[in-house]
This record gives sequence, structure tokens and C-alpha cells, in this order.
Amino acid sequence: MDTLSSMLEARYGRPGSTDQEAEVNPVLATLLQHRTHRAFSDQAVQAEVLEQLLAATFSAPSKSDLQQCSLIHIQNKGKREELAGLVPTMPWVASCPEFFIFCADGRRIQRIAELRGKPFANNNLDNLIAAVCDVGIALQAFVTAAESLGLGCCPISVLRDNMEAVARIVNLPDRVIPVAGMCLGYPAREGFVSMRLPLSVTCHVDTYDDSNLPQEVDAYDQRRDARYSIPEAQQKYKKKYGIAEMYGWSEDKARQMSVPERENVGPYVRSHGFGLD
Repeated sequence: MDTLSSMLEARYGRPGSTDQEAEVNPVLATLLQHRTHRAFSDQAVQAEVLEQLLAATFSAPSKSDLQQCSLIHIQNKGKREELAGLVPTMPWVASCPEFFIFCADGRRIQRIAELRGKPFANNNLDNLIAAVCDVGIALQAFVTAAESLGLGCCPISVLRDNMEAVARIVNLPDRVIPVAGMCLGYPAREGFVSMRLPLSVTCHVDTYDDSNLPQEVDAYDQRRDARYSIPEAQQKYKKKYGIAEMYGWSEDKARQMSVPERENVGPYVRSHGFGLD
């Protein structure tokens, strides 16, 4: 079994300060060794395994116990092909054994209010945030549970590029918003651990302080590049920005965020029943 020291080294590029050789809690080990998988074996996921996975997923915390997350399990071959056609650069959407769509579901609680003869007075931005948070928490529970069962996952946020088409394919009513897809199956290969920003950047003490961000990010770029250097062919928007000699994580993400993405999301949400005031 990998040691805590090796897990921290893999995730952050440097060891932590805790007892490095202590026995690792299996839940922590699952989280620290998380990998995204895009290649899957032909092994089917049995119904009882899916039931365990979904039971664990919906055991996740939910804001005010409103339970505003719903999953669409895509079993129809034609629907899967249509969804895969929306993201042709991601063939794993078509090839993975199982595919789900995670939805922020504001419809169910509104209907329950109506069933109980009560006004629904919370059609606002906070309700949308609560529903999306429920999805994020459930998505993490799904991934962790899947990995503990020997399965691999790949979330697909690019479905939000085509929200209207996704809603049409799976017949989503108003106030049910597709947030992400999820590929699931038994991994065909081990995959790799993606290095994360150090805790000194992502965890603040008492007050938000990013005064040291330039140095921290530069050091992170160097550690990450030493393990895996992004090929020149994968540099974004080369015509606009040219070829960078040092193309680290920060350059890649700065280029990504320099071009507007998913300007359709706000209008879609507004036009499908969520108030954003």
C-alpha cells in the first residue's frame, strides 16, 4: 500500500508535515489517489454495484435537506449517441459502460410546495446556488464511492455548451438544469494523479490573503511542469498568444479564461424557470 508520504508527494509535488509512514485511512487514501479516467475496459458494471453507488451518492449532505439533485442514467443507445455527438472531441462519452447526467433540480421542491398547498416564495438566485451545490456535493460522493468500488469516473462539464440540446434529448422540464455528465466504468489503465495547488494557496487562516500568489503559483507551475510538461500542440490559442517557452498551469488557465465560455448558461437558466434575483 502507498504511504501517506508518497500520496502527498504525488498530489502536491512535495511531502506534508504529518506522520508520513502512518497507516492511511482508506477514505483519505481514496481521495488522495483520485484519478480521472477516460479509457474503460469492456467489463460491465453490475446492477447491484450501481445500486450501492447511487445509494452512497444520495447519502451526501444537502442544503436544508431540500435534496435538489437528480441524476439521469442514460441507458438508451440512441440517446447516448446523441449526447456523444454533442462532444465529438470526447469519445469516452460514447465508449464508457455507463453515463449519467447530474442535474440541479429545483422542480421537485416547487412541486412539493404546490402539493402541500403552500406558495413557493424562493425562486431566486440563492435557490439555484443551493441546487447547484447539492449537485457538486453529490458528484463528489459519486466519484469517491465509485473509486472505492474499483471504478473510474470522468465528469463532463462541456455538456453545458449545449444545454438546450441536452434538455431536449432527455426531456428535462423547467427548473431542472443539466450541470455535468459523468462517465463511469472499470478503468482500462491506471491513470495519473493530477498535481494540485498547495494548501498555502487554497486554505487561508482567519482572513483571505493572496499576497504571495505570484511566487506560489510560479513554484507550482515549475513542480507540475517537471512531472508533466504540456506539449506545444496542446497550448491554447496559439494564433492569439504565440508559443510559450514555459507553458505551465497558470498560462494554460489564463489563456482559457481570456475567451468567453458558455454565455448561454445565464439565458438558459432564466428561460427555464429559475429566478436569479
